[in-house]
Amino acid sequence: MKNILILGGGFAGIEAAIYLKKQKFNVTLVSDRDYFYIYPTSIWVPTRESEFEDVCIDLKELQAAHGFSLIIDPVSHISAKKNQITLESGKVIQDYDYLVVAMGAHKMKHKGLTNTLSICGDPEQALLIRDQIDILIEKGRGKICFGFGGNPKDTSAVRGGPGFELMFNLHNQLKKEGIRDKFELTFFAPMAEPGKRMGPKALKMMDTFFTRLDIKTHFGKKIKQFNKKSIVFEDDTKLDTDFTMFIPAGDGHTVIKRSDLPVNDAGFVSTNDFSQVIFSKDGKVNYNMPTNIYAIGDIASLEGYDWRAKQGHVAEVMARNVSYNITQRELGQNNFKGYHAHLNILCVMDSGDGAAFVYRDEKRAFMIPMPFVGHWLKKGWGIYCRYSKLGKIPRIPGL
Repeated sequence: MKNILILGGGFAGIEAAIYLKKQKFNVTLVSDRDYFYIYPTSIWVPTRESEFEDVCIDLKELQAAHGFSLIIDPVSHISAKKNQITLESGKVIQDYDYLVVAMGAHKMKHKGLTNTLSICGDPEQALLIRDQIDILIEKGRGKICFGFGGNPKDTSAVRGGPGFELMFNLHNQLKKEGIRDKFELTFFAPMAEPGKRMGPKALKMMDTFFTRLDIKTHFGKKIKQFNKKSIVFEDDTKLDTDFTMFIPAGDGHTVIKRSDLPVNDAGFVSTNDFSQVIFSKDGKVNYNMPTNIYAIGDIASLEGYDWRAKQGHVAEVMARNVSYNITQRELGQNNFKGYHAHLNILCVMDSGDGAAFVYRDEKRAFMIPMPFVGHWLKKGWGIYCRYSKLGKIPRIPGL
């Protein structure tokens, strides 16, 4: 049976390992950390509704449940032409028939970025955000700014939803503690209409939320730099802040940028609809380069509509398709599956006391408020994610 090497232990990598193992391939997963982090539910760590351990799944548990091999060691170099992967420990891997690259994205750099923390950054940052919030709550007052940035070279690399969710959850927490009036919450973004990709109705509803919850906004000005106590914009105006939570846009992974894999202008791996990495020369396929490489999740370029966004469920579609497509190749068939047909925005935007269901595809876009029940619906999804990944409960098709 063929050997398949997967680089990355996030949504895309784990899904690929599970489904490729179901097809009886010899699967090895390489990850830079020893746990799978459930980013969508990490929004509750800073407000102490969840513990850090609640949003982690030990990779050894997943390995035991599905039978893939596991290596905990960051990737330092990829050589597609040599069919060779080098890990930080110095270990070199060459004995694979297929390579699935799923290491995620790195982040855009901003001057003074170390003066911020991100709910979408390294998992440990959720705990640091919690600490900063605790300090301000103990003081009894403060100014907190939440925001996200964009990547002008790739609009699909923006991730703002978790920023909205964390802010709404904090608003709810402060309200419960009777000190909301002592805090100034502000949401900022360089684009004039953040959240526009969710659709016009959703954008209008977000404006209503901001007004109703007394959340200030600062939109449409590029960020110049972050200071410890302020955010400076291109026109030298400032936002005063005691703490800034900022989600930088995605950028190409450093390891990918220095590899011989083809990338787009933003540094994301260039693939076709089937997530197969396509090497080209002068606009034509370069058949001198390998065709056994796939890229899925945030590390891959995402082609399609202007409103497209890199999300976990799209990464998992890519992963399942790759499992199917590799199986097709091994059977000598070419009835491949692509991800374009499944491009949509889908999320439950939590607020701590409810949620809103957001959906958009090429035909429709809407946001449906779900007071109270929406919060518990997302909580339930977190439980489902954990136990379905571990194979302890049945998997719901498409989830």
